[in-house]
Amino acid sequence: QVQLVESGGGLVPAGGSLRLPCAAPGSIFSINAMGWYPQAPGNERELVAVITSGGSTNYADSVKGRLTIPRDNAKNTANLQMNSLKPEDTAVYYCNADEVYSIYGSQRRQVYWGQGTQVTVSS
Repeated sequence: QVQLVESGGGLVPAGGSLRLPCAAPGSIFSINAMGWYPQAPGNERELVAVITSGGSTNYADSVKGRLTIPRDNAKNTANLQMNSLKPEDTAVYYCNADEVYSIYGSQRRQVYWGQGTQVTVSS
């Protein structure tokens, strides 16, 4: 039932920019990584950007150099900075958080999702 809070979607022309904020509730305090998954019609969600709790980032080749997660984000946030957008970027973008924690030495993992925000890039 707990969801990430994301926003920032909209309609932009090709070559334009968007910024998609994403924040996890404070109750999720052991996040290992957060990422962004666009889902185009008829396709599965695909990871394109991820940031770890240590601040390291990784990007899919399709978005490298255009989409970034700034490393100065506050704790439990993963804002997606989108530049030089292409029509192929059009999709519903879902924010994801991967929580890993231990209870009395037993490791547990839980995944959280945002509700999705529509990004449409026009020609």
